[in-house]
Amino acid sequence: MPRSQNKVASHRRRKRVLKSAKGYWGARSKVYTIAKHHVEKGLQYAYRDRKAKKVIFRQLWITRINAAARANGITYSALINGLKNKQIEINRKLLSDLAASNPEVFTKIVEIVKS
Repeated sequence: MPRSQNKVASHRRRKRVLKSAKGYWGARSKVYTIAKHHVEKGLQYAYRDRKAKKVIFRQLWITRINAAARANGITYSALINGLKNKQIEINRKLLSDLAASNPEVFTKIVEIVKS
């Protein structure tokens, strides 16, 4: 008896991979075996970078806060320590946004910490 290959399922699987590889350069979007590798690698990068994105944004916020704090005559670490001592719970994302878009409010926060 001949072996059953289930062409429908294998064809559907290949179509799904090639659809995911749309926009890739050259054989990466045309040849199934190559496309399969690059789609899988792309998904690995996507998973990794969803985690890394959080780290990168936190670094950006800290850099912005530090620059604005130094413009007001205080270091980043002293500012964060002062906020904790005064029991002011404000996250770095919000502090960064204030530093960039609302410097006068950020300056008032720094003055509260300095006093």
